[in-house]
Amino acid sequence: MSATVSLQQLTDQLESLEAEAAAAIAAAEDAAALEDLRVGLLGKKGRLSGVLGAMGRLPGDERPLVGQRANRLKDQVQQLLGARLEAVRSAAMAERLERERIDVTAACSYVPPGHRHPLQSTIEEIVDIFAGLGYRVSEGPEIETDHYNFSALNIPEHHPARDMQDTFYLGGDRLLRTHTSPVQIRHLEANPPPVRVIAPGRVYRRDAVDATHSPVFHQVEVLALDEGLDFSHLRGTVTTFLQQFFGDLPVRFRASYFPFTEPSAEVDVQWRGRWLEVMGCGMVDPAVLEGLGIDPERWSGFAAGLGVERFCMVRHGIDDIRRLFHSDLRFLEQF
Repeated sequence: MSATVSLQQLTDQLESLEAEAAAAIAAAEDAAALEDLRVGLLGKKGRLSGVLGAMGRLPGDERPLVGQRANRLKDQVQQLLGARLEAVRSAAMAERLERERIDVTAACSYVPPGHRHPLQSTIEEIVDIFAGLGYRVSEGPEIETDHYNFSALNIPEHHPARDMQDTFYLGGDRLLRTHTSPVQIRHLEANPPPVRVIAPGRVYRRDAVDATHSPVFHQVEVLALDEGLDFSHLRGTVTTFLQQFFGDLPVRFRASYFPFTEPSAEVDVQWRGRWLEVMGCGMVDPAVLEGLGIDPERWSGFAAGLGVERFCMVRHGIDDIRRLFHSDLRFLEQF
């Protein structure tokens, strides 16, 4: 015979269960613990079901009172479980975000191994070749004056050659240099002949950007000034340099015009079955020497200039000059 139970006893059990459930739910640390509590409190064999099972031993008029109280407890437990689950998940996400937080302003703690940019390695190779021929490096400012960039190189104001080298003017007579030839003038002002120098550096022109043109590019200028130098020395120097850089390829010289050299020539190499223009050169114009106070009857010399991007593109088979300036690692890692 089953034991009797009173309304007060079941009510007390529900009150006690409410307090215990609230405390246990508040103390749960993760979703798994909350699921265990849900099953232990509200499952088919849970504690609330046990109280409801004893309700059958109450008189008929008392059963609805216990059922109403049990339903309120069930709703309350479900709300507490849901709220605690949300809080646990939020805390876990906050902890994960803090653990995985990255300070994008912090200095890099790892520097991946790198290598020379193809333009830099090309400049260094050109410098090495000319160093082996007895030349040394001379450098000058990228912001020049009209005098050094044009006038001292026999390109006076309104000369047509200025149109070919339209540049960026900075106010007054200052401008971004259009070639590294001004380094020749600055070097000769400070160093009397004989001289043999090369001047690598960045230059600027107002060129539209396309596959073969850029408003910013690099040049290497060559200058030799000594007693008795003639065009044969120029031809031998340029041919030796080109064959060391490109290999034993045919080289040809074509008559051309530059304001600061006379005579002047364009230089081509036969590359992959066709002639390709790679640089310009010529004997230093006596007017340039006279402007520097150098006796052109005693001293003679030659100058040559080349675009580093052209040499780099030919050497590596690059089809677009813009690739050299986009910093795309997929491209740069090939070199």
